[in-house]
Amino acid sequence: MRLATYNVEWFANLFDQSDHLIMDDGPSGRQGVSRADQIEALGKVFTALDADAIMVIEAPNTGRRQDGMRALERFAKAFDLRQRRALIGFANETHQEIALLYDPDVLSVRHDPQGEETGKKGSDGAPRFDGVFRIDLDNDGTEDLVTFSKPPLEIAARTAGGTDLRLIGVHLKSKAPHGEHTPEGVMRASIANRRKQLAQAIWVRRRVDTCRAAGQPVILLGDLNDGPGLDEFEDLFGRSSVEIVMGDDLIDPNAQTALQGHARAFPTTTRFFLPEKGRYLHALLDYIMVSQDLMSRRPAWRIWHPFEDKTCYQMPELREALLIASDHFPVTLEIEI
Repeated sequence: MRLATYNVEWFANLFDQSDHLIMDDGPSGRQGVSRADQIEALGKVFTALDADAIMVIEAPNTGRRQDGMRALERFAKAFDLRQRRALIGFANETHQEIALLYDPDVLSVRHDPQGEETGKKGSDGAPRFDGVFRIDLDNDGTEDLVTFSKPPLEIAARTAGGTDLRLIGVHLKSKAPHGEHTPEGVMRASIANRRKQLAQAIWVRRRVDTCRAAGQPVILLGDLNDGPGLDEFEDLFGRSSVEIVMGDDLIDPNAQTALQGHARAFPTTTRFFLPEKGRYLHALLDYIMVSQDLMSRRPAWRIWHPFEDKTCYQMPELREALLIASDHFPVTLEIEI
């Protein structure tokens, strides 16, 4: 089985209010890329991935009129993808959903949120991901109320061969310090936002602990927006979101390589242009983590980086499509299930 995670930048911009693809020369949201060009590039990338299931991060919007599942299924039909069914969990207000696009002949899935419904009062355990998590973020004796802008997608999955899996799609996000105009204000807001992101990581980790205690194999896929050397707050907090989520029993060799003493070279999954510097920033933000009990299934990871993966680089059409489609690159996991 091949599983993938893929953060698609501005995917929502490629659909109209009725969830039809907009194949025109209008701007996609990606710098210098038209909607038609991004759609064609995405079609090539999804076709090349040929995954049994893809956790789509920043999937099309679900709202009063739009339906992200319908949009993804129309995208799949346009390119005759075998991943022709879609699933989302709790819709959010950011126009960036977390969704699974999958092959129903290989996998059956359902949204299966765990934890208690909290309302506004919250819970200090591991509440449902659309709820409120109470935690003292700054050790001041007062509990803070933490929510997800993009609630993780919890999936009960069963393979055609009868293996049950727990899939968790995540997109952790630390807000930019909007509205702050002084260096002190920016620093204060940045620290508070990063602290909230770490609290979200603790929340996810507690859910993983619950699943593992129940004997469920877990595969966590998505964008943690965190990794070694990402910002100046790393030393301040001691641990990254990645380390918190991984704990002692989730495995991702790319993350482990990057966390080994700030190696000079480590895998990357993103390529952001910095206009003020005229160059690109590369970072490791996207992960597929598997629980220890799945290591006997011979898992193998691959980052579809157009310059770092030999096969991608040697296929000019795919290499160009990866660069046009998104500022993130897909990560895949091959596993014998």
